[in-house]
Amino acid sequence: MKRFSFLFALIVLIFGATGCSSSSSSAQEEKKTITIGATAGPYSDQIREAIQPYLEKKGYKVKLIEFNDYVQPNIALDQKEIDANVFQNQMYLENFAKTHQMKLQPLISIPTVPIGLYSKKHTSLDDIRDGTTIALPNEPVNQARALTMLQQLGLLELKKDVEPTKASEKDIAKFHKNIILKPLDPAQLPRALGDVDYALINGNFALSSGLKLTEAVALEKTPDYYLIVVTIRPEDKDKPFVKDLIAAYKSKEFAKLIKEDPKYKGYVWPDWFQKQ
Repeated sequence: MKRFSFLFALIVLIFGATGCSSSSSSAQEEKKTITIGATAGPYSDQIREAIQPYLEKKGYKVKLIEFNDYVQPNIALDQKEIDANVFQNQMYLENFAKTHQMKLQPLISIPTVPIGLYSKKHTSLDDIRDGTTIALPNEPVNQARALTMLQQLGLLELKKDVEPTKASEKDIAKFHKNIILKPLDPAQLPRALGDVDYALINGNFALSSGLKLTEAVALEKTPDYYLIVVTIRPEDKDKPFVKDLIAAYKSKEFAKLIKEDPKYKGYVWPDWFQKQ
């Protein structure tokens, strides 16, 4: 009886060890697959052209999922469908996380394409007169950003006590010209160019629709808090894949891409990147 008990215990121990080994091996494989979400356009291009090749040399399998809006990438990250996303600035991230009660964390800011004022009908601000229609984002953070730019261009004036990053249409103190503002979904702004005089379009949507920075009537002087950030879940911040993701963006391969490829000319660089 004692011998049977000993053999039974030994069998359980062997199978248990095998199971643990299999589980551990599986977990290790999962850590070597990184799924990144990004909006279609420059940030997904950067991943394909420099970030993915760098990580693959490190032994990772990289999956890139493209999104066409500013909502689903954070939902997918929160629900662990992806491991990181690249599409939003820090102000948008903070507002979205608070509004949707999500725990998301910025990892590193990256070279960013500025928001621009585009037109298919005009080539100068001098064409703006009473009745001119200007489309802008209807999403709160980027609408505030657009209104601040319109103030910088001398087209309107915001209330003195309003926080620029939280401004909305109700915070307009006065127009210097009787322009007509048309808030639209950010992704729809490039398509609206045929129906309005001008449109303030976020860089990723502008470039993914075929517009060029050199075609903009005016470009934003982008402050640091509007730089695009790589975003992760806080629980993952110390994991090896996160450290390797940072290393990919700080790699010489990524620096070479941004500094030498003509299509990235005009991007706004974070301080750390300027020292690369």
